[in-house]
Amino acid sequence: MQTARFIPFRKQDIIGMCSQELADSAQQTSFKQFCDVLASLIHYNYHSTLESLKNNYAPFDPNSDTRSLAPVSKEQKAQCQRDFAKDFANVLNAANFEVITNEDLQDALNEESLFKVRLEVEFEDFEEVVFYRRGESQLSETITSFWGLRKKPLHFTNYDRVAVFIRFKDKAYFESKNKLPMGFEPSSTIVKLFQNVPKADLEMLFPNSEVRMRPIDKIIIGSSALIGGAVVLVTKLGASLLLLFALFAFWGGFRDEAVTMTQQHFITLAIGIGVFGSFVFKEWSKFKNRKIKFMKALSDNLYFKNLDNNAGVFHTLIDAAEEEDIKEALLAYTFLLKSKNGLSAHALDEQIETWFKTKYQCELDFEISDALEKLERMHLVTCTNTLYNAINLEHAKAILDERWDNLFQYN
Repeated sequence: MQTARFIPFRKQDIIGMCSQELADSAQQTSFKQFCDVLASLIHYNYHSTLESLKNNYAPFDPNSDTRSLAPVSKEQKAQCQRDFAKDFANVLNAANFEVITNEDLQDALNEESLFKVRLEVEFEDFEEVVFYRRGESQLSETITSFWGLRKKPLHFTNYDRVAVFIRFKDKAYFESKNKLPMGFEPSSTIVKLFQNVPKADLEMLFPNSEVRMRPIDKIIIGSSALIGGAVVLVTKLGASLLLLFALFAFWGGFRDEAVTMTQQHFITLAIGIGVFGSFVFKEWSKFKNRKIKFMKALSDNLYFKNLDNNAGVFHTLIDAAEEEDIKEALLAYTFLLKSKNGLSAHALDEQIETWFKTKYQCELDFEISDALEKLERMHLVTCTNTLYNAINLEHAKAILDERWDNLFQYN
């Protein structure tokens, strides 16, 4: 399993963890002040990204409750979609999400579902599909079968967070296929965020997934219907059918002896046909009810796994990206501040990863390049001969305070 970039601790916890690494209480107090200004600056930087996402998503937001002053042309919509997709991917990368590859999606379609539901997805309905994940773990569940008599452990890969980006094809495509879209608009773009999704069940996150009966379910229902149908035919219609066949044989010249059908025979035949018809209806209802049961299992799981939809996803992901940026910058700055002679990027990366592993039993792939890039951009570190050194706390606070004061320059 690939080591994750995601830092599984809250920003406030990281501030406390880093503060404990510093020498004295006075330095810890100054460090917390530094953290407040740094977090405010990063928060401000992400505000423009959030506004860009909202503005580019507005022309095809399915949940919009505002009016448009002017119609948006196809060219403008296409440009908005391109800009939105680019910003959305950048935010997810900053939040340390990983792209789920096409191979992973194919594995999900081929693997057995934990919820015993078989789904089919019409991929041709989509113009673009991208899945992202964050947080990967190996879990186990006990799967029961044969009415609870058989139990077996099932080991599977679970994703803590899954973000979905889907762009549908245009109206002309659905009209050419004579298909009526259910729950979405042609040419629209949807984004969704889910939690605790087994890799084997990724296909349930598609908006056009349809429940299909598994082969074992078809066998169970089919065998039950055949046996039950045979019993009904023999017990309820056997004598009447034999008499009816004999009558047809006499009419067709295959039988010499005449056959007489009385009113009682016809009544018995009608009753038998009615019983058989009710049996067929019962079996069909059983099939439909089983499918409804599977659909309920699917909707129940989606209900508890869904975290956010469409425009609401932006706020959640922006907050996640903002926190990751702050945590990465604080960790890199703290360890450089502790170092007397400076550290190379590689040595700093190893120190932070080893610190997490030994002190907090957490293995991660720290994003050292992102962390140093942020610190350099804010002039909080210096680099001489590949060795990085942190600016002292008082000077660093002064630099950040000056940057904050000069965010708006109107003169």
